[in-house]
Amino acid sequence: MSALLRLSKLIDRLSEFVGRWVSWLVLAAVLVSATNAIVRKAFDTSSNAFLEIQWYLFAAVFLLSAGYTMLRQEHVKIDVLLGKFSKRTQIKVEIFGILVFLMPFVFVVIDLVMPLVVKAYVSGEMSSNAGGLIRWPVFALVPIGFALLGMQGLSELIKRVAYLQGLIDDPTKRAVSKTAEEELAEAIRAAAEGARK
Repeated sequence: MSALLRLSKLIDRLSEFVGRWVSWLVLAAVLVSATNAIVRKAFDTSSNAFLEIQWYLFAAVFLLSAGYTMLRQEHVKIDVLLGKFSKRTQIKVEIFGILVFLMPFVFVVIDLVMPLVVKAYVSGEMSSNAGGLIRWPVFALVPIGFALLGMQGLSELIKRVAYLQGLIDDPTKRAVSKTAEEELAEAIRAAAEGARK
């Protein structure tokens, strides 16, 4: 089990790394959106590429940070009934959910989307909008994001089994007291201070 816990820690570190870097895409989307609005109002011109890159960035944030969200225990859970059971029962239900729902869903989505990604890449598929972007990068976000989610699901499964064996503390406790917005604000402040030096 110790080897699996080491694997779980590696996956957690990867999810943390991806989540922190993907959060910067929110700022990029805001800057692209603001630039698009300024150009449209000031110069009475625009490009569909601006709109599509905003969609791509939003898709990247949503898909690539799903594993990070799971790591932080921020996914939506309906605890109305489950909250009435003991912690061990709750953990067993979560193990069941990971094995029966999450993992098969991840595999099915990746299996269904990969042919579309390959086809879009090989054909060089472009957006049908004038000035639109190539499509395969945004299509590729789906299997990448689901692979990251599946890996984090594996990590969560390992931690829950280890908890039932008494090897680790409750893995469902939120480890962070700050919100994602507070962490992003701190990261932006730190980057700004680093740029001034």
